[in-house]
Amino acid sequence: MADFNHAYIGRLVQKSQKGDSDAFAELYAITYQHTYNYAAHYLRDANLAQDALQETYILALRNITGIKEPTLFVAWLNQICFRVCYDMERKNRQEYGENNPELLELVSDDYIDHNPEEQTETADESSRLKEAIMSLPFNEQQVVVMRYYNDMKLEDIASALSCSRSSVKRYLISARDRLKTMLRKGNEDV
Repeated sequence: MADFNHAYIGRLVQKSQKGDSDAFAELYAITYQHTYNYAAHYLRDANLAQDALQETYILALRNITGIKEPTLFVAWLNQICFRVCYDMERKNRQEYGENNPELLELVSDDYIDHNPEEQTETADESSRLKEAIMSLPFNEQQVVVMRYYNDMKLEDIASALSCSRSSVKRYLISARDRLKTMLRKGNEDV
């Protein structure tokens, strides 16, 4: 688990927001290993992780002036890295046409009208599942994508997120419950 001095990072962010490139270079030096480890755990490929790392810091540099609370830079950077990794994984999955039946089985029920596995044959249903996942709270999004799309073990997810295995399990349970509710509600609206 990375231990950051958030007050010091906040001061570096403020300097970076004023155009100090040395301050951003120091932010990179402080956080790159943590960010790389996250991307490597998520993507399970060293080359893709390097690409994700580069894209994450490019986006961070471009958008650093938008940070309202500089001491939250690491959390903000984690969100950027998650989105970059998620997009890279989604692009790879689209290229290879992969689906995720395991997650669909977990959120399905006995009613055919409510069974996402049956309904996901259409692009619309697949899109609804992705939208539902992306509407989950951030930590739940991360664990769902890592577990069901990246087939990561709970221990690996805990390591990547710097949290306990029990926290990962709690996020998964909560996410599955929310997904069931969202997908059932969507079917009732149809």
